[in-house]
Amino acid sequence: MSAPTMKQLIKTGLLLGLMTMLPGCSTWFGDGFKSPEVQLTKVEVIKARALEQHFVLRYRIDNPNNVSLPIRGLTYRVQLENVELASGDSTVWAEIPANGHAYYEVPVQTNLWKQAKQVVRLLKKSGKPIHYNLDGEIRSGMMFGRTVPISSQGELSSPVTTVALD
Repeated sequence: MSAPTMKQLIKTGLLLGLMTMLPGCSTWFGDGFKSPEVQLTKVEVIKARALEQHFVLRYRIDNPNNVSLPIRGLTYRVQLENVELASGDSTVWAEIPANGHAYYEVPVQTNLWKQAKQVVRLLKKSGKPIHYNLDGEIRSGMMFGRTVPISSQGELSSPVTTVALD
């Protein structure tokens, strides 16, 4: 019996690697997959000027599945009190633990020159909840991607930590 060649060892290693990933694939592509819940928990105003605003949107993502949820990005549209705050695409990667949650932050730069004062006034109201609507989708998976639509609405009870208005 001869010793295995390097080519055979690589093929065997790749095959074993793919086989170990199969149980996770059945969760993501089979009927057992449960969509994650995404909630907007905070809008932090970094800088607000007449023609340019910088925010950080903080989301809580709950993963109800028995395997971790790799996130490759998020497409979003956020409204506060029916005023569009931001929409866009984030390419930030994250890993949400199995049956757990994690926070996902998205830096946003907008031009809300018509609504800037209204949005900043909304965010400065301490103690009063602000209604939000969130629509979008999560891009998940590593080797085989999956797009999961998200939609939620709720209230931000203490949405701002910093407000800088120029």
